[in-house]
Amino acid sequence: MTGHEPPTALPRALLERADVRAALAAHDFGTVFHLARAEAGISYSMIAAECGIKPERVGALAKARGKVTSFEKVVRIADALRIPGHLVGLARRPWEETSVDTGPERREFLKASAAASLAVGLPDLTRPPAGNRVGSDVPEKLRQRTARLRRLDDVLGGGDTYRTYLGEYQSTRGLLRGRSYTEATGRGLLSVLAEQAQQAGWAAFDGGRHAEAHGLYEASRKAAVEAGDAELAGNALAFLAYQGLREDRQAAVQTAARSCATAGPHAAPGVRALLHERLAWATAVAGQGDETERALDAARDALAEADGTPQPDWAAWVDETELQIMAGRCWTELRRPLRAVPVLEAALARYDDSHARDKALYLSWLADSYLTAGEVEAAATVTGRALDLCSGVASVRPRERLATVLRRLREHQALPAVATVLDQSRA
Repeated sequence: MTGHEPPTALPRALLERADVRAALAAHDFGTVFHLARAEAGISYSMIAAECGIKPERVGALAKARGKVTSFEKVVRIADALRIPGHLVGLARRPWEETSVDTGPERREFLKASAAASLAVGLPDLTRPPAGNRVGSDVPEKLRQRTARLRRLDDVLGGGDTYRTYLGEYQSTRGLLRGRSYTEATGRGLLSVLAEQAQQAGWAAFDGGRHAEAHGLYEASRKAAVEAGDAELAGNALAFLAYQGLREDRQAAVQTAARSCATAGPHAAPGVRALLHERLAWATAVAGQGDETERALDAARDALAEADGTPQPDWAAWVDETELQIMAGRCWTELRRPLRAVPVLEAALARYDDSHARDKALYLSWLADSYLTAGEVEAAATVTGRALDLCSGVASVRPRERLATVLRRLREHQALPAVATVLDQSRA
């Protein structure tokens, strides 16, 4: 194995086990994936990203549903997991020429830097080429780098991306503290720092690191204010409101309203749409139906103003489908299934399964609304689909949401469809 091994490389001790070798000889990669996760700490989402397989497919294989039969896929899996060729009926792989330590410490390092391995070719911008001076072009290059790394959140959970995003934030903070630059460049660096802190905070929140998330959101708000970036300052408040719903709903609503006011009426349409939909969510969780309706209307109006002008990358993902999903989530929280179910069904029909974490989350609200409407079998079917999608995803949020739905389903465990999905959840 080379010093550039992928983060999914299996430990030698695992490859030397008789049961693993038997599974590899039979091309039973499901068993290998299961053991990789259970005994080497390699998440299914990580395996999916490295092997070019959808996360839900990896989860299904790990549950003995289906087999890998494509030669190309066998090669891809062998290289991603660093399985010697002779164990799976292949010729000696190019990377087998040398070997390095694959002990626990190295595996932890590789796991922590996994997301970065998906961003090959990103330049190192933390060492300015000319002395100690940071060039005026560095903030924009850092912003582009941050945007590129943000794409990892589409396929990986916060448990996989947190350390990578945190490292980016810490590197930029080091630039600000240890280099010289013009006032304008300093403001640009602070703005990027605020964006990176939000990205790291979101990954921390998604991975269940709530104290770290709160600290990063606060750091982001301070950096954005110092940079004079009202949009990012407003978004930092929106993140704090989203997290604050866990403790004080009324305070969270007030913080969400402040986020909209901070960004202001002249913020980019995508930014205003994002902040108003988060305000809608806060008011819905707080049981404020009229305020939810107004906030959703404001988000739709803002989105309608988009004229093709590029939006900040951190808000560019907000589109009509995302807004429909948020509306469905809000109506679910407000116990209005006749409004929630149609919009969620329509939006989720267009939502790709490759976004496994997010789709599993959104399906949980659809299942919740089905239950409220008395459609128990439909709720069970959707819950089963969500469980399949989030299997192995390094995020605590789908499991937290589905736990609530499963508790409600247990009241109907005498129904065969419900019994099946309850068995699935225990497995």
